[in-house]
Amino acid sequence: MGLNLGWVYLFMGVVIGSAVIPLWNMMTWSKASGTGAVIAAWSGLVLALIGWLVGAKIQGGSVTVATLGTNEVMLSGNLIAIFSSGIIHYIYSKFIDPQDYDFSTLNENIHLVEQDLSGLGEQQQDRKVLRHAKRWIARRGYLLTFVKIIVWPILSIPAGVFTKPFFAFWVLLSIAWGFGAAITISILPLFESQDEIGKVCSGMLNYILRKKVEETYAEEEPAAPAKTLEEEEPAPQAAKALEEDEPVKEVEPATPSGDEAA
Repeated sequence: MGLNLGWVYLFMGVVIGSAVIPLWNMMTWSKASGTGAVIAAWSGLVLALIGWLVGAKIQGGSVTVATLGTNEVMLSGNLIAIFSSGIIHYIYSKFIDPQDYDFSTLNENIHLVEQDLSGLGEQQQDRKVLRHAKRWIARRGYLLTFVKIIVWPILSIPAGVFTKPFFAFWVLLSIAWGFGAAITISILPLFESQDEIGKVCSGMLNYILRKKVEETYAEEEPAAPAKTLEEEEPAPQAAKALEEDEPVKEVEPATPSGDEAA
């Protein structure tokens, strides 16, 4: 079919891009409508597919795998999917079915299956610390989005058509960015959880060593000799003979009292 990984990757944006803004609104906007989110996602998908096919027809003269996979056509489909669904959801939630959801009720209605907070310290349970962490993440997330979507593409405009050395530098930056992100998300969780990981490894090691010691001790301890049937339980004839050999005690007659003798 002539499909490659890049074609499939860009096509994913056309198909699922219409769900991005409605889902974001549902998680952050108290006026967001659930019905509007569903309508916006499906409507954005239909509009994106139409724009994608029309763009291929206008630019390439025909709708083929090659014309559908050009950067301009794929970009148009992705942008239509994202922005059309966002506009539809905003209009529906603002003027047709506005909601007034109180996000503070999440703390009251969401309960743990088991009230086990052993893995959480005092900071992880402090609401002020959690709000501060949320603001920290949100600010840097918005800044990173601005840099990647606006600043980074603008930096490529003065270069025009990339020369081989400039393109090599561009690829080097991308590779460095990818390796840096991979190292960060791999090493940082291990560093933050080093105490818990150390306790788990120490417990496993102690269990293995203790088990080995017990097995060694069991091998060195001599086994008790097996008892024969005669030693375990006397034969019925022997038991009967023992009973017959026991002396029978004679019962002395009772001495009559004075009244009985008279």
